[in-house]
Amino acid sequence: MEQARAQAVWGIASSIDIYDCDPARIRDADYIRRFVVELCDLIEMKRFGETQVVHFGEDERVAGYSMVQLIETSLISAHFANLTNAVYLDVFSCKPYDPEIVRGFSQETFAGKSSVLNVNLRQ
Repeated sequence: MEQARAQAVWGIASSIDIYDCDPARIRDADYIRRFVVELCDLIEMKRFGETQVVHFGEDERVAGYSMVQLIETSLISAHFANLTNAVYLDVFSCKPYDPEIVRGFSQETFAGKSSVLNVNLRQ
């Protein structure tokens, strides 16, 4: 976050892959919606509209819930992969936030055993 402020970047895009998650949690649409509300509160992002959570995928490799939440400073999205019990979360905002806080909270919420964080500072 300090680097983003120092460079006066336009926004922060973080991609977080969380592995070996609790299968019950990633297959529960209401749980996913609560996660979004709590995450937005934690990183002080104002939600715009309702969280969209839709289950689809004919191919078992990609089947699972997908989530989109518009925020006033951009959006949060994720895919929850049933086959591998993984979460692929993306947060993009022109308001600074700490991607490590998002990673820790998300991994804990979905009881993931490990995660990978990639951050891209958008100019």
